[in-house]
Amino acid sequence: MTKQGDRRPPMFSGPDAAAGFLAALRPEALAAPESGIVEIFNFGRGRPGLIPLWVGEGDVPTPPFICEASRRALEAGETFYTWQSGLPELRETIARYMARHYGTPFAAATPSFDADRFFVTSGGMHALQIAVRLTAGGGDEILVPTPAWPNFAAALAIAGAQPVSVPLLFDETGPEPVWRLDMERMAKAVTPRTRAIVVNSPANPTGWIASRDEILALLALARRHGLWIVADEIYGRIFFDGPRAPSFHDVIEEQDRVLFVQTLSKNWSMTGWRIGWLEAPPALGRIVENLVQYSTSGVAAATQRAAAAAIELGEHFVSTQIARMRESRDILCAALAATGRVRFAVPRGSFYLFCAIEGMADSREAALRLVGEANVGVAPGSAFGAGGAPFLRLCFARDPRDIARAADRLTRWLS
Repeated sequence: MTKQGDRRPPMFSGPDAAAGFLAALRPEALAAPESGIVEIFNFGRGRPGLIPLWVGEGDVPTPPFICEASRRALEAGETFYTWQSGLPELRETIARYMARHYGTPFAAATPSFDADRFFVTSGGMHALQIAVRLTAGGGDEILVPTPAWPNFAAALAIAGAQPVSVPLLFDETGPEPVWRLDMERMAKAVTPRTRAIVVNSPANPTGWIASRDEILALLALARRHGLWIVADEIYGRIFFDGPRAPSFHDVIEEQDRVLFVQTLSKNWSMTGWRIGWLEAPPALGRIVENLVQYSTSGVAAATQRAAAAAIELGEHFVSTQIARMRESRDILCAALAATGRVRFAVPRGSFYLFCAIEGMADSREAALRLVGEANVGVAPGSAFGAGGAPFLRLCFARDPRDIARAADRLTRWLS
């Protein structure tokens, strides 16, 4: 028995204790959704011979020249606290990289990217969380075109903001199916509580790519309502119709409220290193540094040395990986199209095929069956929000021979 005024919780055990712990948590934490992708991953984990196409990473480990840069840093004693915003050398490297691939910023108003625009983060997810903290909080809304990477909605909900889904259109009226952005629907979704729009292009999971006209329309909408745009362009280089996908960098002016989320995970096979960057107006520098300080206190120096080596020396690796992905995409699309039972838009960017199987409306059930019956792991479209339920996501960032084997198993299962 507790004394009067004693704030300690009563003593329980078993289920009662668990309920007591949960009741004492913040609602934002309790509302964090479980991942529908992880459910399938755990269901199929450890199955002999399974071909895993469920998560967003390839099968190639980080190249040795990147690992070597990290090893040298450790041997040199770079094991202390470092700059909150990132090593100056890495920020300069990122600025040069952006200049090479994205040209001159702000309609030629400045000769090159300013290193002060770039803030090193613990992966793209950390960059996204900082962008959310900068733009929205309790009671605010952020528009998210869906189907979308589920971490967008989860990051917003944990911050107390409200994600508002704006479904993309799966248009099958033309010669080939395509995903389209419905700008009329997007404009109608804006309310007095709207603070930002998340734009992921090339998109996970659909492969949708915002055209220059769509980017201009989104920017005009943001300017009209004073909104931020959080531009997730991490798949911008993984583009099969040119050197890179269209970008907000192509059209923004210096006063535009755009935050860019980036990561080294996809281009350089560094998913496990957890390093990326946020690009933001330099005027936000001190605030971003504070948010880094109070979340991770910075990225390990050895990891940053590896990132610099990847960006400076990794162009051949990136181009080789993209060529490999293109071959794998073509194998998978050709095999599934030949069945006559699978609907999809051929992805022009990212490394995912988002497809619907005729007669199967429950993608979770289909994903579980594919693990058990075809020994292929895929992600259920229901995990990606509004509009995703009938679809499955297949990651083709793998050896084309593996993709051919997976395609054979899928087509046999379908028939």
